[in-house]
Amino acid sequence: MLDNSSEANSQKAAKPQPPAHERGKKGLAQALLLITIVYVAMNLRAALISVGPVIDSIGTSLGLSATALGVLITLPVLCFGVFAPFAPRLLKLQSAERLILFSLLLLTGGIVLRSNLGSPGLFVGTFLLGLAISMVMVLLPGIIKRHFPVNAGLMMGLYSTALAAGAATAAGVTVPMEQWLGDWRLSLGFWAIPAVLAALVWVPQVRGEPAFSARRPVAVPRLRSNWLAWQVTLFMGTQGAIAYCIFGWLPLILIDRGLSSLDAGFVLATLMSIQLTTSITGPWIATRGRDQRPAIFVFMALVGAGFLGLVYGSTSAVYIWAGVFGLGFGGMFAVAMALLVLRSPNPQVAAAISGMSQGVGYMIAAVAPLIVGILHEYTGNWDAVAAFMMLLILGAMWSGLLAGRARFIE
Repeated sequence: MLDNSSEANSQKAAKPQPPAHERGKKGLAQALLLITIVYVAMNLRAALISVGPVIDSIGTSLGLSATALGVLITLPVLCFGVFAPFAPRLLKLQSAERLILFSLLLLTGGIVLRSNLGSPGLFVGTFLLGLAISMVMVLLPGIIKRHFPVNAGLMMGLYSTALAAGAATAAGVTVPMEQWLGDWRLSLGFWAIPAVLAALVWVPQVRGEPAFSARRPVAVPRLRSNWLAWQVTLFMGTQGAIAYCIFGWLPLILIDRGLSSLDAGFVLATLMSIQLTTSITGPWIATRGRDQRPAIFVFMALVGAGFLGLVYGSTSAVYIWAGVFGLGFGGMFAVAMALLVLRSPNPQVAAAISGMSQGVGYMIAAVAPLIVGILHEYTGNWDAVAAFMMLLILGAMWSGLLAGRARFIE
């Protein structure tokens, strides 16, 4: 046994290594790909989050009701749930690199259309950018796994952080750009510039990349009758619903409480920036104990306390409440993503629960902002909305505590 191992090690040591200049070129190519992926990921939230800070201006300018604004906020999230499951099937026709390039161009077109042609352009453009983002979100992790197999976990962390950083940037600068440029249309249309730049920097990944067929599909278990799988899915969906309600409606809530649109955008940007801390450390914190239930309870408690403070607390402490919510929100999302792996005994189950959580979860997340718009329009205040949001938070805590137990999906 020792002799065989020694011989194998000797053969491995004797295996010729690529020349130093070739290793250097490969390292440079990976570094450039890393920068490109991070930049592309930052564009996947900016176009969405930029709507929230100027939602009041959009409604006033186009004469849209609260329900119509709820549809506007819901539409891209609905696209995620409907179209994301179909993205892997397109790999039979084109490579992931080409599909991402096409999606980035579609994202640019959707942003431009959203700022033109009035209400029809607003909704059609939002639909197109939602479709484009759903494609890229599904395909980029596969690119990461293929090019960074050893550091895939670290890369996914950078990918998630880039998503959050793009969201925080959009939340903070959209209103100042509206005031500087004089129109919400120009402020939203601005995000077409970084989107088209993302398409341009992605072009080198497409050169020489032929279309290829997907590998033979791997048999995965059917999870629709598995209760633990539904617990994970419900936690993913309810936390997503909370997130998209906050992204879309928090600025208008704060404006109705007396804040300026500029200050409301800064509050959202603060929330999004603070959540970066626990989005990075959340999975590490959650895996320190016997299971994830204590971490989930703490994070959801912070979300609940922060939300109530934002809606009913003193506006002089609004940034404190935003910080409390942000700490809980970042950990909530990070742990929900980690549960897809922690509850799976093998890659096949992980793939199955990921698909189930994404399809069903985004559908749940898509409906919630629309309900918020309807409740606000028919009650004229935010009390019913606050009650609905607390039900979502309690539902997320309940499903999260069940999903956080140390067991595997069978």
